[in-house]
Order: sequence, then C-alpha cells, then structure tokens
Amino acid sequence: MSNILIIKHGSLGDLIQANGAILDIKNSFKNSKVLLLTSNNFVDLMLKCPYIDGVITDKRLPRWNLIYLFNLKKLLKRYNFTHVFDLQNSSRTKFYRKFLLPEAVWSSTETTLEPGETKESFDKDPVLDRMEIQLKKSGIKTQNVKQIDLSWAFVNMDRLIKQYTNDEFFLIFPFCSRKHIKKKWPYYKELINKIKITYKNKYTILVAPGPNEIEESKEFNAKVVLYNNNPIDLTQLITLVAKSKFVITNDTGPAHICSHLKKKGLVLFGSHTTAKQVSIETEEFKAISVKDLSELKVDTVLSEIERNLN
Repeated sequence: MSNILIIKHGSLGDLIQANGAILDIKNSFKNSKVLLLTSNNFVDLMLKCPYIDGVITDKRLPRWNLIYLFNLKKLLKRYNFTHVFDLQNSSRTKFYRKFLLPEAVWSSTETTLEPGETKESFDKDPVLDRMEIQLKKSGIKTQNVKQIDLSWAFVNMDRLIKQYTNDEFFLIFPFCSRKHIKKKWPYYKELINKIKITYKNKYTILVAPGPNEIEESKEFNAKVVLYNNNPIDLTQLITLVAKSKFVITNDTGPAHICSHLKKKGLVLFGSHTTAKQVSIETEEFKAISVKDLSELKVDTVLSEIERNLN
C-alpha cells in the first residue's frame, strides 16, 4: 500500500475550499493511505474528515530552523510518500519539494502551467478552477472539487443554540485577522441595530468570535456564542452556520463555510480581491464588492439583506 500526501496549511477558508479536491484525490487512490500536512489550528477538524487517513502537523517554523526542518524531513521520510499534492502552492511548499520530498511525484501549480504560462497569470483565475486544472493534469477525476460537502463536520448543537435563542437567527462575522485589516467593514454595530429595528427583533443576532475576538465581540449589540466561556471549535462553527437563517460576513473563513453550505447571506469585499477569484458567490450567498469598504453604506447592505432574505 502506497502513501499519498496532501499539503494544505490553511487558512480556514482555503482548507474548506480544498475539501472537494481532497475527496477526489482519495477516490483516485482508494487503496492508498492519504495523509494531510496542515497547520496546528486545523488538525482537530481534519482528523474528523472521513476521507483523510491521518494528519501531520506542520508548525511552519522559519526555514533557517534547520533542526525543525531535519526532524520534519525525517518524519515525512518514514511514510515513503509516492505522490504529493501541493494544494498550498506557496514558497514554503516549493522549498519542501526540493529539500524534503524530492523523490515523490509532485503535483503543484508549477507542474500544471502550460509552456510560457506564469504562476502570476495562472493565480488570477478562480481558485476552484485552478484546483480542478491541477488535479486533472495529475490524472485525478474531478467530481467533487467544486461540489464541496461539509456535512461530515456537523455536530449536535441543539442545546448550545437553545442557550442563546429559540428563534431563527442571523449570524454575523464582523472580524478579520490582524494581517488583513483591509477586509474589515467598519459599520457592523450600526447594521445590527438597523436589522433589529427593521425586523422588529424577529431574528436573534449572534456573533461567534475566534480566540482573539471575544473582547471585541462584546462591543456589538448581539449575543456572543461561546462554549464553556471559550470560542466554539470549528465543527461547532460549521454546524452553527448550517443552522443559521442568514449570514453577513467579511471575506474570511466563515464566508467560505457559508458559501459551500449554500446558505443565504452576504459577504463584503473591498479591493483586496474579487468574489470570482476566490470562488465564493453562489445563488444564495451573494457578494457586495466596492473599492473602499469604508464607503459601503449600512443602508446599502440592509437593502441587500431585505432583497436576498426571502
């Protein structure tokens, strides 16, 4: 039995989007063990994935940390990987190909490019299109890469949800990472208040903060969903999204969860990228795109909520 390695470090949204590709790879290597190399934040989630046979944690320490790289190479060598599917396609994984796993058959953006085509031009295409092209050129049948199913991650959230509401609820993600502050729309407080007035408190408004967002979440006129006073885990987050009535979010990981669960909602984009490039918009989950998020009016967002809610 051969071993197959998939590399996808993150972010959350990127890993969610890779789920269909991971299933296609597993289906193409049914008699092999398929392992995932990912960041520590996503190990617990992906250990529950039914088409992954194991997860290897990559701390992604600096490349000058030779002791770490030596130990990682030693660990990976034990598995005798015959094929590597690099779904991260970063400078780090390019380095891994050369120095950590040079003997394996490698699939990446570089192995996908047509003669004369550059990575820069290829990366302008929608992410799921790129993933599909990469897998097809590697001989993988792509039946699921654009049909992502997250139902395997659902958990029983009934008791926790009843703690916060007995009604249908809106789920709002007003956060973003500190590295990507330009993705953050600044008017969620005003929007939440207007939603409550417009719908006469018909819907409970919930926010689900991450580990570094609990204090910020208290600034909003909404109920803060926690589990034992801690942020909910990723399976709970996916389930909470699945049970929501409507979602409003910045371009972050939860937006990709909403998209692939085919939830009704809105994702707000500035000039950092486009909804098409990140393959996020669906018939139910719509994008509002503007050049400057600070100029996107609350009433504009509210009008889109009213138009798309029913």
